[in-house]
Amino acid sequence: MKVIIGYLAGLLFGLGLAIGGMTDPARVLNFLDVSGAWDPTLLCVLGGAVVTTFIGYQLAFKRSNPLFTEKFQLPTRRDLDGRLMGGAALFGIGWGLSGYCPGPAFASMAGLTTPLAAMLVAMVAGWWLARRFSTQ
Repeated sequence: MKVIIGYLAGLLFGLGLAIGGMTDPARVLNFLDVSGAWDPTLLCVLGGAVVTTFIGYQLAFKRSNPLFTEKFQLPTRRDLDGRLMGGAALFGIGWGLSGYCPGPAFASMAGLTTPLAAMLVAMVAGWWLARRFSTQ
């Protein structure tokens, strides 16, 4: 049941990205262009995600255990270190250059283009390098 719920959550996430227009890299790049053709759509999608997450956490905290697994898996680390900040910076640079973050990139794979393929290859290479040279 846990796997099925995971797939359904992923499907819902991908559909939300597609319906919200987040699989179009031009829309993301226009959001980042605050002095030109600024497009606030991403802000609305992010706002919806924050509200949904807030409500979900409030409901989760009221339960003693989750519905489809033994225990909640909540983040425990609260510190900001160089690895986190560096990774966040690299993620932001990649997102700004390509217009894709991982979720929309995978949701867009049905219409694979050369720039999307290059982004996916670079993302997998970055993931592999990070795992290969990780100190933890």
